[in-house]
Amino acid sequence: MNIIIFIIVLAILVLVHEFGHFIVAKKSGIKVTEFGLGFPPKLWSKTYGETEYSINAIPFGGFVRIFGEDPNDESLSGPERARAISSKPRYIQAAVLVAGVFFNMLFAWLLISTGYLVGLPSSTDHIGPGTVENIHLTVTSISLDSPASKSTIKAGDQIISLSSESKKKDYLIKEVTAGNVSNFIEAHGKDGVVFELLRGDESLTTEPIVGVEGIIPGKLAIGIGMDDIGTLRLPFFTAFYQGAKDVGNLFVATASGLWDLLSKAFVGKASLSEVTGPVGIVGLVGEVTKLGFVYLMTFTALISVNLAVINLFPFPALDGGRLVIVAIEAIIRRPISPKITNILNGAGFVVLILLMLVVTIHDIMNLF
Repeated sequence: MNIIIFIIVLAILVLVHEFGHFIVAKKSGIKVTEFGLGFPPKLWSKTYGETEYSINAIPFGGFVRIFGEDPNDESLSGPERARAISSKPRYIQAAVLVAGVFFNMLFAWLLISTGYLVGLPSSTDHIGPGTVENIHLTVTSISLDSPASKSTIKAGDQIISLSSESKKKDYLIKEVTAGNVSNFIEAHGKDGVVFELLRGDESLTTEPIVGVEGIIPGKLAIGIGMDDIGTLRLPFFTAFYQGAKDVGNLFVATASGLWDLLSKAFVGKASLSEVTGPVGIVGLVGEVTKLGFVYLMTFTALISVNLAVINLFPFPALDGGRLVIVAIEAIIRRPISPKITNILNGAGFVVLILLMLVVTIHDIMNLF
């Protein structure tokens, strides 16, 4: 079921991204020959007007085939040359390339704004309009290689109570606050702490989790981050205003994280644990789905913003790499050799596929 939900989410995000390219190209008078979901081999296709719409066997992606992208296309010398993207001004070419990223951002804005309308999970530290209601102490993060990471606790779980057994007495707290939980783990962590949790509509009880030193200086800890999380509902116009601010902040944070990862990779300090591929995302989608549909909407918005940032990265085969080529051509006032652009884009595509395979293998190994 998790895989099906992941494929649906991915298909929607790809559809949104490629529709951006598609609609701007169409409105600019550029011929679009194919709109495909997934990568070949082709499973189904139908032609409406001048565009073929296809569904392909490999679900991790999609494409829009725009007339004139391939400078070696023989039809470019025919009467339809004026409808080729390469015949359009540079600013129109750039607009077509940026449109996919813009539509991913627009879609994320719509999802988050809708979340605020129906009730979006938010911290009580939320700075902005509205009041957070129905508040619960919630696990927000789990440290790598910590006792919590080896337990059944997941980010998003609500903490209902804690208990512990010693040789002399049983201990229990039901008034859960971040301070009380931290103090309870410090006091009883050596005996093991049992968490009663609520995950969506499901009640769970963990095995005893033994605290360790070093996570928090001078204290026993199990490696969880906690916050008071409730539901924030906003009126219509406020919801869309706050949604726009959140998407902007997400974009900046994601771009900053990508830059940090690439900087580490450049000096050989990056770790694959900082990257999640399709297999890892399937697992995350499953956990998020258990928490409720609003969580899935927010997670989808986050992935949409990630796709936007990654596609803007100036690497061959990505929209950002193609934008760089358009910018260079605008500066030198002539097209770059088709052989060079084809080699760069082809090599970039191969590198991206290899990177995805490496990350996927890493995700699979983490399952065992």
